[in-house]
Amino acid sequence: MVAYVRLRTLLALLGAVVLVLAGPPLLTTGSGADTGTRIPGLRFMVPNTPGGGYDITARTAARDAEDAGLTHGIEVFNLPGAGGTVGLSRLVSEHGNGKLAMSMGLGVVGAARSNHSPRTLADTTPIARLTEEQDVVVVAKDSPYRTIGELIKAWRENPGKLPVGGGSSPGGPDHLAPMLMAQAAGIAPKRVNYIPFDGGGELLASILGNKVAFGVSGVGEYLDQIRSGELRLLAVTGAERVPGLDAPTLQEAGFDVNFTNWRGIVAPPGLSDTERGKLVRLFEELHDSPQWRESMRRNGWSDAFLTGEEFGRFLAEQDRRVVSVLKELGL
Repeated sequence: MVAYVRLRTLLALLGAVVLVLAGPPLLTTGSGADTGTRIPGLRFMVPNTPGGGYDITARTAARDAEDAGLTHGIEVFNLPGAGGTVGLSRLVSEHGNGKLAMSMGLGVVGAARSNHSPRTLADTTPIARLTEEQDVVVVAKDSPYRTIGELIKAWRENPGKLPVGGGSSPGGPDHLAPMLMAQAAGIAPKRVNYIPFDGGGELLASILGNKVAFGVSGVGEYLDQIRSGELRLLAVTGAERVPGLDAPTLQEAGFDVNFTNWRGIVAPPGLSDTERGKLVRLFEELHDSPQWRESMRRNGWSDAFLTGEEFGRFLAEQDRRVVSVLKELGL
């Protein structure tokens, strides 16, 4: 009987050892816990409507982070309004919430200025700049303009009668790009009939419905429509052509414009060092994942990764840049 009890005790001890040894892999495999990136209940806010650049960026990042096993169950939700400043105000009000992050970019920088928002990006916690991309100049497939030269010629003749649409408020990328185009074409920026939309999704419907003569937005937002023939691509705004797209740069077409947009992630103010560090690590690991690399290639995004304080300094520089360009354009 004593020998039986001793045997049971020995077996129980051995079982406990096995559970301890087997436990850590079961808990960490594919969960992101081994790299400190797992944030249960994490939510990504998109400060404009579905289908725009911030929306595509947030949903792609959430999917890729989960596919790479970095974390699970990320919720993506839209809170549009006032060029992104409604979402910005909500983010700032979530003081100390380490489970919330917001997809944003140059458009929010400009909107905060043009809308005189009481909250600015200086009130947030910078996490990471993710991508850079060119804007595209597009028209509907049945538009009379087949080249960028034809469009600019008609635009010069009567700027007010050729409305241009963009998915950002004044001061944002989709506003600054056509204003710089106008300046390069000899059109006074104040004569441009710019119609802002709350993101590329809203803008798309107006381009296809011929409610605007042409639209300007990020290349990743309209790749599918360009490739399917719904949209006709006339030009890209950066220094080089976009691989796989048959369109000249504005510089090639004779207009001295070199403009790119960027997108990133910010979080509420008041995070602890641990909470901020975990969000930064999540995006560092995402940046290095094959899933994200493929998404960047597929969407025509360039790598522009920058984190923490460096990203914070970049945001401050971008705010100064927006103010300077608007003054230069007389806007």
